[in-house]
Amino acid sequence: MTNLLIKFIANALALAAAVWLVGGISLGDEGTDTGGRVLTLVIVALIFGLVNLFVKPILQFFALPLLILTLGLFALVINALMLMLTGWLAGSSFQVDGFWSALLGGLVISIVTWAVTSLLDRD
Repeated sequence: MTNLLIKFIANALALAAAVWLVGGISLGDEGTDTGGRVLTLVIVALIFGLVNLFVKPILQFFALPLLILTLGLFALVINALMLMLTGWLAGSSFQVDGFWSALLGGLVISIVTWAVTSLLDRD
């Protein structure tokens, strides 16, 4: 249970970092108060976690030849697609404007998730 909570917190912080750093990724309406934006971020992190849990392994399986051929760099494209799918599922509360924003956002999310997980998971 603790590992799941750590992953959820890491995803939420990573999504917040992507919204802050990448211009093509936005969270909710700009006029929304801080509490509303945090609630939206929590919901989007839940959607993102479910997409990564169910859809990403299937996509990785079918993309295995490309992953091998590119020495794993195609994983960045898969992460971008997962972020775009999350934006589509979340609707207007989380928007990803285009593939390049999703690619950069996926890179930011990967780095921040790794950093937060390594800080919080001290086993």
